[in-house]
Amino acid sequence: MNITNQIALVTGANRGIGRQFALELLDRGAAKVYATARRTDTLDFDDARVVPLQLDLLDHDSVVNAAATAADVTLVVNNAGISTGAALVTGDLAEVHREMNTHYFGSLDVIREFAPALGANGGGAIVNVLSALSWFATLGSGSYSAAKAAEWNMTNGVRLELAAQGTFVQGVLLGAADTDIASGYDGPKIDPRDVPRLSFDGLATGSIEVIVDDWTAMVKESLAGDPAAFYTKMTELLGAN
Repeated sequence: MNITNQIALVTGANRGIGRQFALELLDRGAAKVYATARRTDTLDFDDARVVPLQLDLLDHDSVVNAAATAADVTLVVNNAGISTGAALVTGDLAEVHREMNTHYFGSLDVIREFAPALGANGGGAIVNVLSALSWFATLGSGSYSAAKAAEWNMTNGVRLELAAQGTFVQGVLLGAADTDIASGYDGPKIDPRDVPRLSFDGLATGSIEVIVDDWTAMVKESLAGDPAAFYTKMTELLGAN
């Protein structure tokens, strides 16, 4: 896919990686960008091609309404997310549910509602913003890691299901980016602008999975090995107990 003249929708476009996706779309010549957020007053773009749109991943009606408004869409970027820090065993179970409902069920809801429009408009593409934590967990990331792992394999599943209608599905995986959601992490962080840049470069070459940084590449490479050795290495790198 070439981004020029595409009509895109980005969830969670009011800040962080989502905002960078919207800006990159504009830079690459998108014809229109539906920038979504739970509250449209948090969206700040100075470009007539941007259409603010309310969308809350935990509100099915808002997803349905957004899909009806953006019926001309050709590219959907599933970026919106949360990080509660809830522990799986001792944390608030409602927060664990909220992580899963946001990353897995919320992102899937967006795909289900927008898939008919994408198919009608020639197929188009879906980009799911995932995480290196789709493939491992740390203390403090349990509920987030579980939700992202579910979203990662959901991405693989919908890719197969939507292939017949010509919809291309890409997963984008990264470690920590310099955004609000990673403000409590003091390790190395990538420039969030790299995420949409590499994602769209991957769309142009037909890459179904984009690995943004060296950290994520290291995690993926480790999956074929002994998990005990991997977690020992993670303990050393992250200083976990």
